[in-house]
Amino acid sequence: MADQGRARKLAERIQQIVAQMLDTRIKDPRLGFVTVTDVRVTGDLQHADVFYTVYGDDEARAGSAAALESAKGLIRSEVGKQTGMRLTPSLDFHLDAVPETAAHLTAALSEAARRDAEVAALAATAQFAGDADPYRKPAEASDDHENDDDSAGV
Repeated sequence: MADQGRARKLAERIQQIVAQMLDTRIKDPRLGFVTVTDVRVTGDLQHADVFYTVYGDDEARAGSAAALESAKGLIRSEVGKQTGMRLTPSLDFHLDAVPETAAHLTAALSEAARRDAEVAALAATAQFAGDADPYRKPAEASDDHENDDDSAGV
């Protein structure tokens, strides 16, 4: 089993090779604007999962997925040539959900900001239900010293 550092370095190298191949050598018309976001290699260096995003609609995503699947063998052979490994890892392409997740988080944050603004507007015009200071205060000392003298003298 390989160490994690070697697997990480191999994943980075595969990401570079795949991105370069998609940019220069793969001429499939179905391939849209594809960005390789991440590559994860198993600990034994036998399998690599390539995550990618596609700019466009669902049709562009489906076409790009088909183009990547058909070019998988060419990309794998180029990965084997450029890495010089005895056993080239098998490649699987997965559509990355980062853009959808980011859009969902952005919408949730804007909704939270809108609700915070509503609460702040309500708090600015709010008034106390009872007294402004509902806590009891200690009784103030009276100017009448007669009570103090009676308790001290007895």
